[in-house]
Amino acid sequence: MRQASSTEARRQDTREKIELGGLIAKAGLRYEKRAVLLGALIELSQRLKADDAERMRLAAVGAKAFGNDGE
Repeated sequence: MRQASSTEARRQDTREKIELGGLIAKAGLRYEKRAVLLGALIELSQRLKADDAERMRLAAVGAKAFGNDGE
């Protein structure tokens, strides 16, 4: 039983990582250096903690990009 839940947890973790990688590709950053991506994400994390308006603005940009999936 414990092994089954551990296997499922690993599957979920793998799926989440694949989805996050897909976001990087969708944003057009597939070929950017990893250090640049990590730096940008760290800086973004700090900004979002301090600025709810920026969080809302970026959520709107992302929602628009997801809405364009069919085009």
